[in-house]
Amino acid sequence: MKKIITLSIALLTGVFSFAQQALWGGQEIVSPQINENNAVTFRLNAPQAVKIELTGDFLPTQKQETPFGTFEAPGVVTLTKNDKGVWEYTTPEPLSPELYSYTFIIDGVKVTDPANVYMIRDVASVTSVFIIGGDRADLYKVNAVPHGTVARRWYNSPGLNMTRRITIYTPPGYEAGKTEYPVLYLLHGAGGDEEAWIALGRTSQILDNLIAQGKAKPMIVVMTNGNAGQEAAAGEASEGFVKPSFMGATRMDGDFEAAFPDVIKFVESNYRTLKQKSGRAICGLSMGGFHSLHISKEYPDTFDYVGLFSAAIMPREGVQSKVYDNLEGKLKIQFDKKPKLYWIAIGNTDFLFKNNVDFRKLLDDKGYKYTYYETGEGHIWKNWRIYLSEFVPMLFK
Repeated sequence: MKKIITLSIALLTGVFSFAQQALWGGQEIVSPQINENNAVTFRLNAPQAVKIELTGDFLPTQKQETPFGTFEAPGVVTLTKNDKGVWEYTTPEPLSPELYSYTFIIDGVKVTDPANVYMIRDVASVTSVFIIGGDRADLYKVNAVPHGTVARRWYNSPGLNMTRRITIYTPPGYEAGKTEYPVLYLLHGAGGDEEAWIALGRTSQILDNLIAQGKAKPMIVVMTNGNAGQEAAAGEASEGFVKPSFMGATRMDGDFEAAFPDVIKFVESNYRTLKQKSGRAICGLSMGGFHSLHISKEYPDTFDYVGLFSAAIMPREGVQSKVYDNLEGKLKIQFDKKPKLYWIAIGNTDFLFKNNVDFRKLLDDKGYKYTYYETGEGHIWKNWRIYLSEFVPMLFK
């Protein structure tokens, strides 16, 4: 008995010591600090640093050339060091309601904020995040409403010859009921995976809040991995802890689109769904918008609701796939079947804006009905969260 008591004390002492170590290793600095007027102060304790900068999507943008085109990148500002070695910057104006991301740059090296435990991965970059509440941004917060369930599931894809992972949101009350629900298939962009819409898109929060407000029908949301050569998100597959890449093989070559019925088969075999065209929607951002366009026209009897968010339109030069053949002929078949909603949204500074203008002209020339929604700014998650929160209330009416 004495040995058991001694061992218990030792274990408790070890746990306490570990907890104290975590406390001692933390910073007492508050960063970011959201001030009463919604201006935000950022702080970093780095007395030996020569120069510290801050970059974030709340700063004025600057053009950045990449192999994939010209993008509007977040701007950069310099912090000021006080006599205690703490660097600080306060935004000159209050920030509007939104989910924001940022990183510090210490002597040329990007780092997350050590005083902020809230971070999100986007492709291979990790950024610190915070929310300014109010207006639409309240949809992105966890509020006191009934909550749905988010599950990671594995499904067999004969079309891609592998077992793959998907993320599935079921609405509040799904587990306890017998109701059959409509399904939204929600697709990510290049570099993303089945985690992107949940983490960066705030999908579960948006759905929970819209359903609670009576603005959206309760629905199942299926978030796939659109990279046809991957089993799952980086670190979640048998290949191990590989570094995520923005653009690789088997992402926009027709394989994912051709194999998409495997996803639908799994969902409709394992969940209580409405198994008809009027009970299915598909949408996506950028590459996911490209996939949504081509999947919906390839299977014209499958989806009554289609959403293209900042979508790429045509395949890359040299890509050969039957999925991309005869675009106009397949669109005619699709629109002859009168989808209930064909929704196109894009920011007016998006590098894909002209591609969308040209695609809309094709639809206009053919007399195909669609709904167009334009915002400011460019190819950014701020816009895609807006598009999701606008698109979802129009579904399954």
